[in-house]
Amino acid sequence: MFYIGCHLSAAKGFFSMGKDALKIGANVFQFFTRNPRGGTAKKIDRNDVDEFLKTARENRFGIIMAHAPYTLNAAAKDPDIYRFAFDTIQDDLKRMELIPYNYYNFHPGFHLGQGVQTGIDKIVFLLNKVITEKQTTTILLETMAGKGTEIGSNFEELKAVLEKIIFSDKVGVCLDTCHVFDAGYDIVTRLDDVLDEFDRIVGLKKLKAIHLNDSKNLRASHKDRHEKLGQGCIGIDAIRRIINHPSLRSLPFYLETPNQLDGYAKEIALLKTFRTDSE
Repeated sequence: MFYIGCHLSAAKGFFSMGKDALKIGANVFQFFTRNPRGGTAKKIDRNDVDEFLKTARENRFGIIMAHAPYTLNAAAKDPDIYRFAFDTIQDDLKRMELIPYNYYNFHPGFHLGQGVQTGIDKIVFLLNKVITEKQTTTILLETMAGKGTEIGSNFEELKAVLEKIIFSDKVGVCLDTCHVFDAGYDIVTRLDDVLDEFDRIVGLKKLKAIHLNDSKNLRASHKDRHEKLGQGCIGIDAIRRIINHPSLRSLPFYLETPNQLDGYAKEIALLKTFRTDSE
């Protein structure tokens, strides 16, 4: 089964997102749990959730992914910013249990001069405080482009976090194609080598999802600027190889390209023609 979708607006609720997904040919989607720049989360309507879950079952939806706000910094030096990260993730995880067995993705954070190891230790401490043994949600660390003091732009840093989580089965990785390319990994001409390296360092069993994006910038630019598929430096041929790679093809793919719904519909339709299976 080819699980492909995009980022949708959660403003009108889960059932609305489910309907939007169906309109554009998607069977998964991603959404922000609250304003991407931070703030209080909208109250969840249980009737809306029940309607969405019914739609998802009837249409064989795959795993839905929530995305934490960009302002969240789980490696923050400032106590108030660190507290915001803790409170936000803890609250989001409680809310995610209303749509169980899905993913919660976040950017690991910036160490802001404290040093990589201190930043990693803070992320580990926070996650070990908020993750519970009985939660159904899997938390994903996103691969990052390496802007400034950003943590998570290399596989070693992701491993350093993951290997210290007490409930290790509750965590994994979301590989963002734009980010990993901008971080310096050659997924265009050496995809097999990159995945072998990921497997050796982190383990492919920890790779749970793909953010499928082209990049406006050259490899190793460390700039993190997404582009529409086939219009950037990764290119459509590499995108085709990524969605068909034996180690990746069974994962859910979430588009974060600069598009509106009609643009996403076109990209999803194009990607379906690239798949080598019939579903």
